[in-house]
Amino acid sequence: MGSGFEISPDFEKQLARAVEPALQDVAARLQVVLDSMRDRYKGRPIAEIVPVLKREFARFGGSMSDREVQKYATAISNGIAIQTRVGS
Repeated sequence: MGSGFEISPDFEKQLARAVEPALQDVAARLQVVLDSMRDRYKGRPIAEIVPVLKREFARFGGSMSDREVQKYATAISNGIAIQTRVGS
């Protein structure tokens, strides 16, 4: 006896198309935060940037490894733009 439920062969593609607008929105909002942090924290010590960066990512429901947060904080301290993007 079947359940009457079938998953479309292209389910993953359909799901990706469905969530992409929301992901684009999050990426755009995160970009504003990262740009603002670069402007505000350029030249500041990395140790000062790390907790702020972790807090901002947590606000978006995300987290970063220690290696990633150090890399991003270094870029921000050096005034280097970090670009967000959706996709691989």
